[in-house]
Amino acid sequence: MFGSTRSGANAYATVGVETGVAAASPHKLIVMLFEGAMVAVASAQHHMQTGDIAAKGKAISHAISIIDNGLRASLDKKVGGEIALNLDALYEYMSNRLLTANLKNQPQTLDEIYQLLKGLKGAWDAISPASGASAEAAAQPAAAPAPGQAQAYDPLAPQPSRLMKA
Repeated sequence: MFGSTRSGANAYATVGVETGVAAASPHKLIVMLFEGAMVAVASAQHHMQTGDIAAKGKAISHAISIIDNGLRASLDKKVGGEIALNLDALYEYMSNRLLTANLKNQPQTLDEIYQLLKGLKGAWDAISPASGASAEAAAQPAAAPAPGQAQAYDPLAPQPSRLMKA
């Protein structure tokens, strides 16, 4: 009567992704592209193991599309210089390896590409503008409370050690 639970969950997930994309910074969009490509490669690995050839091909095609039309297309080779050119070559390599993995049914190649994507995503996460702001805030000493004012409890603040020395 109201449709399947699966279609409802898919619609909810689609709205979540669309909302995330609309609200995301350019940096977060790149992270989302890496995550999407990693999910597609992992899905292809699963379908390769279960022998679902059509689903494997679809997942690999999706990963290639994310890499070529998302990650590669977002590179600005004029501004990015050598780094952008190197990333472009790496993305091209990944797309070619994914094609080979699909044609020759090579799970180890899918794992190779997954690990490359994971490493690039980790590097991208490390240069997050949000993590830079947090690191700067953490490096600043906390302001002392004004006289007569109680200091608020901060669960993330360093706590004195309660260990006794022998």
